[in-house]
Parts: sequence; structure tokens; C-alpha cells
Amino acid sequence: MYIVPEKEIAGLMTREAAFDAVEKVFAAMASGDAYNFPVVREAIGHEDALYGFKGGFDRAGLTLGLKAGGYWPNNLEKRGLINHQSTVFLFDPDTGKAKAMVGGNLLTALRTAAASSVSIKHLARKDAKVIGMIGAGHQAKFQLRAALEQRQFEKVIGWNLHPDMLPNLQEVADEAGLPFEAVELDGMREADVIISITSSFDAILNTAQVSPGTHIACMGTDTKGKQEVDPQLLVAADVFTDEVAQSISIGETQHAVAQGLIQEADVAQIGAVINGTNPGRTSGDQITLFDGTGVGLQDLAVAASVVDLAVEQGIAIEVDF
Repeated sequence: MYIVPEKEIAGLMTREAAFDAVEKVFAAMASGDAYNFPVVREAIGHEDALYGFKGGFDRAGLTLGLKAGGYWPNNLEKRGLINHQSTVFLFDPDTGKAKAMVGGNLLTALRTAAASSVSIKHLARKDAKVIGMIGAGHQAKFQLRAALEQRQFEKVIGWNLHPDMLPNLQEVADEAGLPFEAVELDGMREADVIISITSSFDAILNTAQVSPGTHIACMGTDTKGKQEVDPQLLVAADVFTDEVAQSISIGETQHAVAQGLIQEADVAQIGAVINGTNPGRTSGDQITLFDGTGVGLQDLAVAASVVDLAVEQGIAIEVDF
């Protein structure tokens, strides 16, 4: 079995490689060549943590495994650790033997950012100029860096419940040579693309704060009860997701479906847009919304890529297991 420690991931996985892996696995899911297992996601009653498992099997790539981990909200303040902690385990689909253990923290950040970036590529207007960020934590910086590569953005605007974290967005905007402006939520009407990346359990963004033609990527809702936008916004939008079953159970879509505002049939797979079997955006004033719940196959795809690179470069640790 190979072990690829967390400390080696930054030197192996790039944003471009993560984007390619996630785009391909979304397409494979939509064509029926890959599928995810049911998610286990629980509040464990300790340290306010959410912990769970996401797994799946890609028949075409012969990638089988799971990611174990979750969200420890007190880590940064108490221990100087990032709040999201995870590890990916890969198995040989022919024998069931453990094949690799891979540090999943940076991989999770990269694959989550890649997912919203894929949605921007395929659903945002080509002339999008202003990107809005709701949330300014650790993951927001990954989201913004990846998103800026998909369009010729000219400005970044941002809102965060705690404004003292907004310099995180300013930093990325400065890196890209773009102006940054802190706004109230009503100011999001200026945005052509909005990414929400929070751990909220209450709706933050409402329909009146979104302009026609906007693409929204909701990336923070991955647990039952979590919520980032008003359910009425999903009524106004054409809704896409990574996996429909997961979206309506633990994703942003859960609330609109539970209230009977939309049906499961109203939610489309982003992979179908990638494959060309769904037209995606069809007009300039259409609001599109991507519910990025985060699927196990994303983690497996980027982890498998990392293992191959680590073995090739002699970085992987081989153990008899």
C-alpha cells in the first residue's frame, strides 16, 4: 500500500489537474460510468464537529475508495489547524485490498474549488466581469483563485458575516491585479457570478439580491440542515448539481424540495452539460445555480491522480499492509 502524506500534496496536485479530474468524473457520472455511495455525515457531539464518509466507484477508471473526514469548527482558534480535516483511502477493485492512503485536506480544498470552477466554465455567461464571494474563510481563497481562471473578470466583490476576514479575498484579488470591494448583500446584484462558501444553517442570499443572468455556485451546503440561499432562489434559477440524489438530501436543494417549491426532476447533473446532453445556459438573462454538494468520486479522482504522480516521482511511501 502507498501512503502520500499531506505535506507532499502541494507539490503534486495543481489547480489545473484538479479541474481536469473533476470535470471528467462529473461527465462519467452523468454517462453512468461512475457512481457514488450513500453519504454518512453526522454531528458527533464533540467539539461541534461534523464527521462522515463519502465513497464511490468509477468503472472506467477502476477507482474505488472513500474519503473520511469532516469539519471541526474550533480547530483554527484552539489548535492552529484548518477546520476541514480528511483522508482518502483507495482500494484495488479487483481484490478489495487497500491500495493507498492519501492526505485529503488540500485535495478537498482543490477539488471543491475545481467543482465551482467547472460550473462557471459551463454555465456562467461568457461576458461575466464581476465575481461576488459570500464567505471569506480558508476555502474561499481556493474558490476565488480557481474561479478567476474561467472568465476575464474585472472586479471582485465580497461579503462575510465577520468582515475582519475579508482581507482573505482582498489578498487573492491583489494577486490577480483586480480591484476588490466589500459590499452588503444587496451589493451582490452587481455580480455576474456568485460563489457562496460558508458553513451556514440559515439562508444568506435572497432572490432580490441576484440580478438576471447571474450564475451562482452554492458550495457550502453538504449536510442536512445547512443552507446558504433562500429556497425561492432555486425556483427562479435553472438548477444543476454534481449528484441529484445527494443534492436533494444534503445539498442546497434539500430545502426547496422539502417545501415543494421544486421537484427532483427540476435538478440536472452538471455532467450532462459537460457531455452535451443538457444545453445548460440558453439565454443571457437566465439565472443558473450549481449546488456543489461534494461527491466522493471527486476525492477519489484527485487522490488517484496524486498517487500516480507520487509513485512516478518516488515520493510515495510503500508499506506492507
